[in-house]
Amino acid sequence: METWRLISTYGADPAFNMGLDEALLEDPAAPPTLRFYTWKPDTLSVGYFQRHADVPAIGGSEGRRPGAVVRRITGGGAIHHQHELTFSIICSLEHPLYAGTIPESYERVHELIARALADFGVSAALRGPQALESDISGTGMCFHHSSAQDLVWSGRKGVGSAQRRKHGRVLHHGSIKIGSTPLEGAIATVREQARECTPESFAMQLRRRIEEGLGWKLVASVPDIVERDRARILGARFVDPEFVRRR
Repeated sequence: METWRLISTYGADPAFNMGLDEALLEDPAAPPTLRFYTWKPDTLSVGYFQRHADVPAIGGSEGRRPGAVVRRITGGGAIHHQHELTFSIICSLEHPLYAGTIPESYERVHELIARALADFGVSAALRGPQALESDISGTGMCFHHSSAQDLVWSGRKGVGSAQRRKHGRVLHHGSIKIGSTPLEGAIATVREQARECTPESFAMQLRRRIEEGLGWKLVASVPDIVERDRARILGARFVDPEFVRRR
């Protein structure tokens, strides 16, 4: 049985969330780690290559504007982190989970998430070649643009993820939509089938499915003091200064 560290940080500061992911990616001595986390306040994370002009929601009217904006180190569209579970996997690229092509690695991870979704009555599958009702042009939002490896149900996207590969390591993080928000509208959510589902309850079931499916032993842990300090230093780089000034 392979032992992995499990770090859960619910209601964490947006800059710390992003800083810790990068700190673990950059540390070759960091043990393989699975993270589950949520955000406080609600946060819009912008893809590495996006401009403000690409994401109209950044400058939305009062009541339709995120509580914070950060810039991710992964590509893709903007994600509104509210009523969702964010996960990240950080390990060596030599791990079997990331063997083969990049699309194959997405499919392995999403298959495990699909099993957990089924436990909540959600029948999810890879998008493949189908068109989705949730695909909307011009918003810059991740859940309004889909790829073949995304998880979908009810004709809409409900799980998306992205990777950053660096110095022989990988950061794979993604979003599992428990509910929607005014910034994302009619996307697929777990609460369509399981109204009482929370990010925490979904994380517990996903943990079981990962342990069963991969033969891992996930050991609950916390970042050590060096990782926490590094996360705080790196985290300042992710905060969007233009959004802060406009607030």
